[in-house]
Amino acid sequence: MPAPKRGKADGEGQANSNNGAAHLFGEIANRTSQAAGRGLTFLMAAGVVLIWALSGPIFHYSDTWQLVINTGTTIVTFLMVFLIQNSQNRDSAAIQVKLDELIRVSTAHNSFVGIEHLSDDELEEIRTKCERRAQAEKAGEESVERTGKKAKLAADRVTG
Repeated sequence: MPAPKRGKADGEGQANSNNGAAHLFGEIANRTSQAAGRGLTFLMAAGVVLIWALSGPIFHYSDTWQLVINTGTTIVTFLMVFLIQNSQNRDSAAIQVKLDELIRVSTAHNSFVGIEHLSDDELEEIRTKCERRAQAEKAGEESVERTGKKAKLAADRVTG
């Protein structure tokens, strides 16, 4: 006897469509940010501005002529904010995963994995503790170095 078909739980269909929308946005953002960073894209944008500037005399430098470039650049800037933020979020998440993996496989403290989810005050407290620990280690290394120099001088006196 075949198993009964299960219906979607409340909100499950919406979660899938939101996931699809997020995936679609991610794909569009990724491709657009890749294209926006190319030299050819810059040259095309510079060409548009040049054509607009050269068309000024044809349109008698009218308000509408000025409005075209202002509106165009405003729209592009507005959309690029979201693309840049998406790129930074993706890059930051990827770097965080890589750092977490390095911490996991090294002798570093595994307790640092996931600290990006802490509050600013908690992160500041950890940063302060790490700085103190680094200063203490540096002082210890300097002490060992001084002791090593003294031991070498003493050995030189005995053998020399």
